[in-house]
Amino acid sequence: MNTVVIILIEVLVVIAGSRLVGWAFRSIDQPLVIGEIVAGIALGPSLLGWLAPDWSAILFPSSAIPFLNVLSQIGLIFFMFLIGLELDPKYLRGNLNTAVVTSSVSILVPFSLAGILSLFIYPIVSNDSVSFTAFALFLGAAMSITAFPVLARIITENNLQNTRLGTLALTCAAVDDVTAWCLLALAIAVTRTNSMAAAIPIIIYSLLYIGAMLSLGRWLLKFLSDYYERTGKLSQLMLAGIYMAVVFSALITEAIGIHLIFGAFLIGAAMPKNPELVREIAQKTEDFVLIFLLPVFFAYSGLKTQIGLLNNPELWLLCAAILGVATVGKYFGTYYAARSCNMDRQEASALGWLMNTRGLTELIVLNIGLELGVISPILFTMLVIMALVTTFMTSPLLE
Repeated sequence: MNTVVIILIEVLVVIAGSRLVGWAFRSIDQPLVIGEIVAGIALGPSLLGWLAPDWSAILFPSSAIPFLNVLSQIGLIFFMFLIGLELDPKYLRGNLNTAVVTSSVSILVPFSLAGILSLFIYPIVSNDSVSFTAFALFLGAAMSITAFPVLARIITENNLQNTRLGTLALTCAAVDDVTAWCLLALAIAVTRTNSMAAAIPIIIYSLLYIGAMLSLGRWLLKFLSDYYERTGKLSQLMLAGIYMAVVFSALITEAIGIHLIFGAFLIGAAMPKNPELVREIAQKTEDFVLIFLLPVFFAYSGLKTQIGLLNNPELWLLCAAILGVATVGKYFGTYYAARSCNMDRQEASALGWLMNTRGLTELIVLNIGLELGVISPILFTMLVIMALVTTFMTSPLLE
């Protein structure tokens, strides 16, 4: 069968499956993204490949997988641009001191616990081709990250956006996101150079580029914002220029040696936060990315998630240990930091469960780790389960 026809059939199945399962999860008060991730896993070897291997081989032949990867990478680039676009400095007003303390501790505690856990699991799920430093950094980043977009939607769905808890959670998640992406960039640099010392030039180039984007880049983008204020509309030419800037910035960060997604994120973060401009860019970009491209990313991730690899009690115990360390580290790190900032027990506990949300952001980290070979398919599967469970538990525990 023609490859283009196969890809189009796959996209039809993926979008239909993600919508159906997503709506099913929405009906039980879970974020839509959880259902979409589950739909992607169900289309892979964990369910469809197990129940109907012949159909799975026909629907997802190995020759088509690289094309799905390309679509998923494009989706990630523009999704990360949208995340950067959502990071409004208004979140950092009023709660900055509390947010910095809480967010720092909520990253430090799970990151440290992940480092200790790495000592035990590195010999089991990794090999000598991966340096322990890179392995520990990736596991720490995976354990300590919070999914800002999913968290924002949970807060909105629970009508918490105008409360002290909601604004503080968004502020913490914004600080958390930036810190976690910096840790991930460091992990990628160490992985690609295979040592901390050799990664120093990449780190320096990355810092220089970040500085350039947040100064010169922001200054150039201000002309775009001023033009929009004068004309009152976002033309196709302007939007084309923005999309070209996103792709160009992604290519620069890939050339530096970190990853495509960081350049796209930086463009979004540097974009002037004119509410009307941001809203119009998001409206023109978000639907296609969320409905078409991201489900392809979930399906591509699902094809690499093999729950059948966890084929003995010891591996399931290890999976439970990873889940336990991730949850305990994130929840108690956030809880005690919030309590030290004079939050009452109930709010501190709610903030702890909110910050334990990982979702889609976690999948991005895991796919990068698997692509670079720093985490094995077994560990990838364990961490996908951890991401699903920690996100699934947020809404019930918040109630």
